[in-house]
Amino acid sequence: MKPSVPARTAVLVIDVQRGLFGSEPPPFAAASVLGRINAVTAQARRAGVPVIFIQHDGDPSEPDLAPFRAGWELHPHLQVRPGELILRKTTCDAFYRTALEAALRSRGVTTLLLTGFATDFCVDATLRNALSRDFHVIVVADAHTTTDNPLLNARTVRAYYNWVWANLAAHGRVSVLKAAELRFPPAPKSAAPAGRSRPRRRHGPEAALPPGGDGGPDSSAP
Repeated sequence: MKPSVPARTAVLVIDVQRGLFGSEPPPFAAASVLGRINAVTAQARRAGVPVIFIQHDGDPSEPDLAPFRAGWELHPHLQVRPGELILRKTTCDAFYRTALEAALRSRGVTTLLLTGFATDFCVDATLRNALSRDFHVIVVADAHTTTDNPLLNARTVRAYYNWVWANLAAHGRVSVLKAAELRFPPAPKSAAPAGRSRPRRRHGPEAALPPGGDGGPDSSAP
């Protein structure tokens, strides 16, 4: 069966942080979304596909997401391997004044597989900027989420954005697939065998590359 995920892909996990997933009420289907993200990243690692984590630095209006506070940390159940790249951002768009594009280009990535939070803000903003930078995008339809807003509940928001993205006039560069529909390519022979991935908590200034960092291979988390 032909892979649905191209070989030159990177998985982006956007803003899966303790303070965002620990809100009341929590994001829609938060536990199942987190489980699917971990399943997708595990498949990606087995295929030799890089996984990149995006971490939001809150501004004064978001004190719980201020760097190095408890809410800013990546979710404790999120599976992150030593050496995987963590990039920090300060706006919805993961490309804005960050090293994301440089990191992707240096790895030869042409397709992004998007997961995370929030559907209607950071996931959408990152998707649209990725298209403007000539990347192809695959959205994992059931591995992103958001919270209710004054006009729509989160379930409807997610369904609506999945429909919008699937129908964007983007010359065929956007796909929306459920996690179960993803088929990664075989791992390259030179790829190191995948071991067990254990959840890791991030602490201190070494935890993530700050916005505008160099984003090179040796800028990954320890």
